[in-house]
Amino acid sequence: MNPHAKENARRAAERRGLDAEARAAGALAARGWTVLARRARTPAGELDLVAEREGLLAFVEVKARPSLAEAAAALSIRQRVRIVAAAEAWLAANPGHGAAGMRFDVVLVAPEGLRRIADAFRADD
Repeated sequence: MNPHAKENARRAAERRGLDAEARAAGALAARGWTVLARRARTPAGELDLVAEREGLLAFVEVKARPSLAEAAAALSIRQRVRIVAAAEAWLAANPGHGAAGMRFDVVLVAPEGLRRIADAFRADD
């Protein structure tokens, strides 16, 4: 693949990711969640969305793929470890959230729709 095609593919993937995150944030907001951060950068990595509702804090990973099944299979163990570490860094920098607890959710985005998996994995998995 030539360098221009590679760069164009990267930009297209980034646009799809931004669109998927916007759709996920909108769906969360429609269900009463307050989105505290989008693409939150921490020393341990990036968090797609951080949302809170009634004191419950959710770190949300968004996966966009051609199908919901492919999106569901896209979260690796290595990514989960990075997300947990990033969540710990975010909490250290943003105390006072999650009075009712915290969890890790995944939002799957595909042309056929959007699906949220609440409490998709645990920090000690």
